[in-house]
Amino acid sequence: METTTSDVAMLDAELLQLPEISPLAFKSYPHFPQTLFDQWLSLPDPNKLVTSLLNDAKTGAPLNVSGNSSSANAFTGNSLPSMFPAGSTPPLSPRSSTGSPRVTKRAGPSNLGSPLKVVIEPVKELIPQFYFQNGRPTPNELKEQCLIRMNHFFYGHSDGLQIQEFKSVTKEVCKLPSFFSMALFRRIDVNSTNFVTRDAFLDYWINGNMLTLDIATQIFTILKQPDLIYLTQEDFKPVLRELLATHPGLEFLQSTPEFQERYAETVIYRIFYYINRSGNGNLTLRELKRGNLIDAMQHADEEEDINKVLRYFSYEHFYVIYCKFWELDTDHDFLIDKENLIRYGNHALTYRIVDRVFSQVARKFTSKAEGKMGYEDFVYFILSEEDKSSEPSLEYWFKCIDLDGNGILTRNEMQFFYEEQLHRMECMAQEPVLFEDILCQIIDMIGPEDESYITLHDLKGCKLSGSVFNILFNLNKFMAFETRDPFLIRQERENPTLTDWDRFAHREYIRLSMEEDVEDASNGSAEVWDESLEAPF
Repeated sequence: METTTSDVAMLDAELLQLPEISPLAFKSYPHFPQTLFDQWLSLPDPNKLVTSLLNDAKTGAPLNVSGNSSSANAFTGNSLPSMFPAGSTPPLSPRSSTGSPRVTKRAGPSNLGSPLKVVIEPVKELIPQFYFQNGRPTPNELKEQCLIRMNHFFYGHSDGLQIQEFKSVTKEVCKLPSFFSMALFRRIDVNSTNFVTRDAFLDYWINGNMLTLDIATQIFTILKQPDLIYLTQEDFKPVLRELLATHPGLEFLQSTPEFQERYAETVIYRIFYYINRSGNGNLTLRELKRGNLIDAMQHADEEEDINKVLRYFSYEHFYVIYCKFWELDTDHDFLIDKENLIRYGNHALTYRIVDRVFSQVARKFTSKAEGKMGYEDFVYFILSEEDKSSEPSLEYWFKCIDLDGNGILTRNEMQFFYEEQLHRMECMAQEPVLFEDILCQIIDMIGPEDESYITLHDLKGCKLSGSVFNILFNLNKFMAFETRDPFLIRQERENPTLTDWDRFAHREYIRLSMEEDVEDASNGSAEVWDESLEAPF
């Protein structure tokens, strides 16, 4: 009881709530509270109350300072008011040297047997590693499967595999197109020994974490130069050379190396036209993943008829592009000027749009000759002209029509180009269509957000955007659009997967091949003449 008395005596003066004695008196006479408490505790009722409270605290029972104890009558005197509201039990405050409950540590339960829960520090949750500088480590199961396939091809070749034997490894183990064999072989055979050993392949493909990468990243890593973070046109040439040397659909070109080179160049130009959307000649991994080149490569590797691979690799498409360029290049210096280009499509284009093409606002020419377009420039032009539904084409012609380069097509800009179309219709004795009517038709077709101008975003959101450009500067296609040939409409519905370029290339290839047959027949070949007569029927 002495210990209890001394503990309670330490109460501050304010807590005793004695109105007749000021707090200053308690502080001036430090022994006075002890004497006062001892006198109060010597009374029978307070002594019973304190004893009952201590017993309740030890047993864990709820404290009842109002005096409703089980041991004696309730103490109802007014000697000392209760320190807590009646009928409530305040929570125990944890003791801390810092005074902050956030850093409180309690080694065990309260000495008084309090039912309060022990404060436990939260367990730190470990976040698994999600970034690996050299690629995610290969899972054991995937690694074992690759090792089994790899050992099958390297078994019995202690010195390693040569390039012809390595093709099966590229196809079956790496799951890459077979015409990537040489590029992968050279990437592993850094010392040019013409052999790839099992250990060298294991170190590059498995230990180098190439196995865990997606196929686009694998191809990107194999083709690019080690010190660059993008692909250039030169990086694709080894792959195209191997494709020309091994694909059965291109075997007939082996006797004409000059056309092999032109075919490879055309494929690369088409790849960069569609995939390299920035137009800077540096193809990034992001652009490669967003395009359809990987699917086209796999299709070319599986399909024996290269002409069925319409994306990028079709020989017929190359044939059309090259022949159209050769027709315009009258002096065959592999350059064409404005006068040559104006003859394109039977003089379908206006002088004003040809001037804009040669102003190079849509794309800078790669040819060294001033005022002349090279073969690569022509590839970009013909792909844009014959398939105005593609995004690269819309961007190409939008820049040409946007005279002030402010990113919008205004009424005045569209009228500037349509004026020449109107003049040509009058010269051909056709009923002219006034620009006001044409403008209403264009607004109805595009449905721009603001009818006072048209943005590139408006054009990309409309399927008839290509017809807008035809109305402005291609008279032949404008008249075809006005007549709405039912035969062409039916063709489009029957083959919705074909693009405008696919249909154009197919028609032109048939026309060019028939002209070639007729030319051969006129040179005195009776056998070819007979075949040309029988073919259409």
